[in-house]
Amino acid sequence: MLSADAAGYSRLMAEDEAATIAGLGAARSVFRERAVARGGRIVDTAGDSVLALFESVVEAIRSAVEVQEELGRRSDELPQDRRMPFRIGINAGEVVEEEDGTVYGDAVNVAARLQAIAEPGGICVSEVVRSQASNKAGVRFEFLGEQLVKNIATPVRAYRVARSNGEAATPPSLPLPSKPSIAVLPFANMSGDPDQEYFSDGITEDLITALSRVRWLFVIARNSTFTYKRTSVDAKQLGTELGVRYVLEGSVRKGGSRVRITAQLIDATTNVHVWAERYDRELADVFAVQDEITETIARTIEPELARAELERARRKPPESLDAWDLYQRGLWHVWQYTPSDNEHARSLFEQAIRLDPTFSPFVSALALTRLLEQTLGYREDAFDAVVDAVEIAKRAVALDGKDATAHSILGRTLTALGDHEAAIAELRTALRLNPNVAHAHFGLGMALVLSGRGAEAVAEFDAAERLSPHEPHLWLLEIMRAWAFLSTGDVARAVEDAQRCVRHLRARFPAWGTLAAALGHAGRLDEGREALARTRELRPDFGPALISRIWPRIDRAFLELFTDGLRKLDPAIPDARELTW
Repeated sequence: MLSADAAGYSRLMAEDEAATIAGLGAARSVFRERAVARGGRIVDTAGDSVLALFESVVEAIRSAVEVQEELGRRSDELPQDRRMPFRIGINAGEVVEEEDGTVYGDAVNVAARLQAIAEPGGICVSEVVRSQASNKAGVRFEFLGEQLVKNIATPVRAYRVARSNGEAATPPSLPLPSKPSIAVLPFANMSGDPDQEYFSDGITEDLITALSRVRWLFVIARNSTFTYKRTSVDAKQLGTELGVRYVLEGSVRKGGSRVRITAQLIDATTNVHVWAERYDRELADVFAVQDEITETIARTIEPELARAELERARRKPPESLDAWDLYQRGLWHVWQYTPSDNEHARSLFEQAIRLDPTFSPFVSALALTRLLEQTLGYREDAFDAVVDAVEIAKRAVALDGKDATAHSILGRTLTALGDHEAAIAELRTALRLNPNVAHAHFGLGMALVLSGRGAEAVAEFDAAERLSPHEPHLWLLEIMRAWAFLSTGDVARAVEDAQRCVRHLRARFPAWGTLAAALGHAGRLDEGREALARTRELRPDFGPALISRIWPRIDRAFLELFTDGLRKLDPAIPDARELTW
């Protein structure tokens, strides 16, 4: 509905009653003519006001624009002190209409309040009108903020309709940052209980804080996203207004002693849902539930965003790749786990660094490619690559000391160098900065296994898998967890992890070698010999000497245990006890 009234009507009446009444009648004729032409009808003209109903908010806006333009032309012919500009407010919603034509309801009241906010000769609309008319009415909307209006309990998001220069109906787009960006909208309280507002707000605020720890992610501040509270806003439009690629939204519904939280991640550039989940919990301890849900959503969102960014970069043509796209495409090649892909990834990361030498994730990724040259045997005798990887990773940490990923990669390179205590310290630093980094848990577990602390390592591997159950390096995690189980004497679980590991398409020779050693300890010798044969197809020199070269200063007791499993299958394999360390 459209609500209008004349600005300065009382003054005009006091100065010249007859002329004012004549002018009001002429203005109402314009309103009636334009309303009928746009499928509307006038339902009230009390005092100096006009109230009209329309089937379409787009037609209501077009009618209002035409009225103001016509009244503006007529005003130009009058002395300044005899002009009668109108304010117009437009809202949408349910109304009640009596037999005599009287209409009332909250939607009508809001339209009247919006009219009062409008400037003389201007048009002001609500959020629901802006949302429905965006890109359709040939106007643009300028956000006026949340307005506290008389007799309306909640603030009203108001927009001024701008008609100058024929500009489009959407606000100017904010440019997307150079790294992925996200806005966490206030989670809606669907409980019907205003006292539960603190719970939904708390989850939103905690999620913003948790995602802000992800250094490669640009997160919109709370004060900006909370201006969208209690509004229904299109993700694509919100992405334009805030300059973000992704939107996280959700709701909270409490019933009795249970609460249901839903969350969904949307690509604001396409309005496509990337991820959605529902969580049901008992509300024995409200704050404990809030913390648990926040942690669960935050640790799930990061890998989902990473996967979405990787796929987005893969779809872009090579000639349009920026530094971030080069980085994402490089990661895709890393996760293929082949020497040629790793070399190509290294080249892409070097290009990204040339474009932006100060962004630590690019540098960390370059260090990772050098690390894999040694640990996955991409190059013969590649220990110099590990030394190089450590220096590159130190550079990443120097660029951003709060980047958990940089500390994690440095920890993993130090592990490959054999400096296990320094590695463990770096990896614990990474987890203090961000406890939701899956590969930091994985790296810590690896450092613990290689330093002879396999019993402690299992929990870290489990945490990594829980945080990111679809990681491309899951096969590596399963190898190391199998090593941890072997070191604690849990041979059955070691075999189970190793068997899962070799099913991965990306799995390389360490997977088959681990399965062979585990099967040897399990007494399943025929199966073990098959696994060992497959290992030797992939890496003919597989044995304790190769392992000790790949992992210098590996715990000697573990290496001897591992080799004993292989020797049960083939006694010709050298005894690790005879190695020169």
